[in-house]
Amino acid sequence: MTAVPKKKLTEAEYLAIERDAEFKSEFYNGEMFAMAGASRQHNELKENLSIEIGSRLKGGPCRTYSADQRVKVERTGLYTYPDLLIVCGPPEFELMEGIATLLNPQVVIEVMSPASSANDRGRKFHQFRKLPSLREYVLFAENQPYVERFVRRSDETWLMTIFDDPAGAFSLVTVPVTIPLADVYRGVELPTDPSQGP
Repeated sequence: MTAVPKKKLTEAEYLAIERDAEFKSEFYNGEMFAMAGASRQHNELKENLSIEIGSRLKGGPCRTYSADQRVKVERTGLYTYPDLLIVCGPPEFELMEGIATLLNPQVVIEVMSPASSANDRGRKFHQFRKLPSLREYVLFAENQPYVERFVRRSDETWLMTIFDDPAGAFSLVTVPVTIPLADVYRGVELPTDPSQGP
């Protein structure tokens, strides 16, 4: 017996399904991938980041978008939902099936769990690097005060900086934002033994 090949979806078919779906899905290479639910720590950290960064950008040319804002990487066809985005200047959207998908984030922020860290550092970062607008990619560990910030340089290489001093702060380069890690992780219940690493 031969297996029946799975029918690949078009972008328009994916967006039509996504418009009426009860849960979010990513899309890549003709396939939809349901997004797993996030932990309490993940959600608390994401909310803290949204509040802290959003308040520091208030009144300026940049703004944040939360995890409900879909992004498309045009060069690869990936549709995904990062945890937090920063857009400076006018946002650019693809409009299809009555749905707006953001095309030009300058900063992408993800909260990573021990289970998702390899994917966040690997496949996702590989995809996001194809966004011409992207200047920074930032990963926050959900199980300990730990941040990896990747900044695109003029020669198209990426410079990584780690922030892991609980009494210190992290900063962004693209926008003038510096936030104490204590504020980012305030109220987030961290494990007493984060030995799994970030």
